[in-house]
Amino acid sequence: MADRKTSPTTKKSATKKGASIIGTGGEVHQASSTAEERLTTNHGVPVSDNQNSLRGGRRGPTLLEDFVLREKIQHFDHERIPERIVHARGSGAHGYFELTDSLAKFSRARILTEVGARTEVFVRFSTVAGGAGSVDTPRDVRGFAVKFYSKEGNWDLVGNNIPVFFIQDAIKFPDLIHSVKMEADRGYPQAASAHDTFWDFVGLMPESTHMIMWVMSDRAIPRSLRMIEGFGVNTFRLLNDKGEATFVKFHWRPKLGTQSTCWDEAVKIAGADPDYHRRDLYDAIAAGNFPEWEFGVQLLSQKQADALPFDILDATKVIPEELVPIRVIGRMVLDRNPDNFFAETEQVAFLPTNIPPGIDVSEDPLLQGRLFSYQDTQLSRLGTVNFHQIPVNRAKGCPFQNFQRDGHMQTEAFSGRANYEPNSLADTGEAGGPREDPKGGFRSFAVPLGDTKVRLRSETFADHYSHARLFYRSQTEIEQAHLASAIVFELSKVALDHIRARVLANLRNVDETLASRVAAGLSVELPSASSPAAEPRDMDASPALRIVGKYPDTLAGRAVGILVTDGADGAVVAKTVSSVEAAGATAKLIAPKVGGVTLKNGKLLKADMQLAGAPSVLFDAVALIVSKDGCEQLLKEAAAVDFCRDAFGHLKAMGHTPEGQPLLDKAGVVPDAGVADISKGHDAFLKAASTRQWAREPTIRNLA
Repeated sequence: MADRKTSPTTKKSATKKGASIIGTGGEVHQASSTAEERLTTNHGVPVSDNQNSLRGGRRGPTLLEDFVLREKIQHFDHERIPERIVHARGSGAHGYFELTDSLAKFSRARILTEVGARTEVFVRFSTVAGGAGSVDTPRDVRGFAVKFYSKEGNWDLVGNNIPVFFIQDAIKFPDLIHSVKMEADRGYPQAASAHDTFWDFVGLMPESTHMIMWVMSDRAIPRSLRMIEGFGVNTFRLLNDKGEATFVKFHWRPKLGTQSTCWDEAVKIAGADPDYHRRDLYDAIAAGNFPEWEFGVQLLSQKQADALPFDILDATKVIPEELVPIRVIGRMVLDRNPDNFFAETEQVAFLPTNIPPGIDVSEDPLLQGRLFSYQDTQLSRLGTVNFHQIPVNRAKGCPFQNFQRDGHMQTEAFSGRANYEPNSLADTGEAGGPREDPKGGFRSFAVPLGDTKVRLRSETFADHYSHARLFYRSQTEIEQAHLASAIVFELSKVALDHIRARVLANLRNVDETLASRVAAGLSVELPSASSPAAEPRDMDASPALRIVGKYPDTLAGRAVGILVTDGADGAVVAKTVSSVEAAGATAKLIAPKVGGVTLKNGKLLKADMQLAGAPSVLFDAVALIVSKDGCEQLLKEAAAVDFCRDAFGHLKAMGHTPEGQPLLDKAGVVPDAGVADISKGHDAFLKAASTRQWAREPTIRNLA
């Protein structure tokens, strides 16, 4: 797309007080010429454009001389110490990456060309908005960061479980995060996006609309970290031995499939187990049920990129798999938990600048800002330029050696006289130290520049609604209803009417039905559509963007809660446990008291969990194996009634013995294909437990 004609998409009126400045997405800001209202740097220099980084041409790389960008992001990076400002709540694990298909035609990177080689990795999953002490299950983006300890240095693929982002230019990142974090005057909400400042920002930045579709979808409330996809988000380049470049998008696809929770379920999990995802990941690895992902790439030549109806340097756009198929080239397995959470999961430092020879960055303005920001953040968090010497950050696949010495917390005892380069000490018999490698060292792709430096975005970045429309219309009816209901919930928390109206006006550019559903859910009048900077286009639906029906139904990797009482039939309990485990799931025995129950045959059965501390939200399916007397006791226990009511309401399969029917009746459980009598066999229960009972949903809740 480098040869496309571009024109400025930011038009400014006269800069008298009160004049409007219209940004790339049609958002309106108020200009001012008075010193009291003028936006400046920390040193008083007036800022002419707070929306765009300074770059070499409209689609060129961001320039290091942009002191406005550097000061803004550097100040933002240092706002919190030592906790991460974003992605503070994380969970990590060790494992390995194995290449199964060589990309030697496209890249000289050994990690992408040596088939069969295993490379050690460390992966950190995280939420974005909440602090380190927040819960695991809010509606949020999940970070998916992988550190490969390759033979040619560390490669950090720092991505998310969503392939696009809220903004196009890194200069807006501090504003985005300030808006979604707790509001400045009151310190709440924590780890939530349902509040005025976030939706105010979103409404004023139409480029965020596509990301909003993803965050309001079920992908933002995942069932498990083992069941999320991962994306590199930004566009990168691969370089081969001839110096030829190919654009690349990176993908991680979970072998267990992409699975989510229901919204009400996610909320209740937060109360029942704030560490739900962290515990789930740790327990799975400890039990030997190692999470695994396929690693895939989308490859495009410059010619193919130019032919697309959107700009691949725009991080708010997705390349549909139907246009450019994903080529699976490897797999990643996580097989070891950290030995020390702080030393590894907390101190691990990911840098997009950590790329081996054969992989290169693109001019994506979001990525260009990240190249500076991550390094600066680690200097703040870890307190030293020597953070690369912390064991979890240390290059393991190859030695690291240079002339950078000393500094705070230096742990290496360097020998020799030379600490500069070039030097000629080797000619005298002394150690001269390492030297540059013109042939095997890292080289950047020779992108032609020679353009005027500007603070403008390419007109190819101006379409903010076509991909949001693509995502929404690619979802199943179930997922569309969930998405619309999520927006209704979020906007119901917004107190300022004009913010809601602006978001609804933008949604009309996505889909009229969606906008109408949200307006009806709020019981407000639907405003006129906002004026888009570029007219949205209809694109062919992409079934790959949905969750429901995308992966085979399976019980593998899930958990089944089995509620038992005194007098229960031990044979039915044993058969249920063995059937569940044979299907690849984990069975957990739950009893009114954690000491267990006495079965009908007089034997003591120890429980894994106590009923009061094991609500059904913690499981993917449930079974009730109770005696008549035991059921009568459960009828007096609110936790037991809620156990059944929530399982049914969250569309889960429910197995039961006939003695448990009174409890099901009191909980309002209506027999359907997902409610099975396991005293007659387990096949129907296991089949139902392999998926959600979506057909049940319209009978139990009203969605937008």
